[in-house]
Amino acid sequence: MKKETLNARRLLCPLPVIRTQDKVKQLQAGDQLEVICTDPGVMQDIPAWCRINGHKVLSTSTCDHEYFITLEVGA
Repeated sequence: MKKETLNARRLLCPLPVIRTQDKVKQLQAGDQLEVICTDPGVMQDIPAWCRINGHKVLSTSTCDHEYFITLEVGA
């Protein structure tokens, strides 16, 4: 299992989701990806994208106007 980080700071919707999608394509099932964003919309957009595409949100958090989402890549 790999754990990767994607810096999507200062990107506005829909770019964080597009970058997440592009990064997930490079990963294997079971790998984890932490996405770091500054657009609060990702807190709804990325979990919705995960549900549609069979990935699992492991955690979400907010700190100092940054949003952190960790997901596990589905099969």
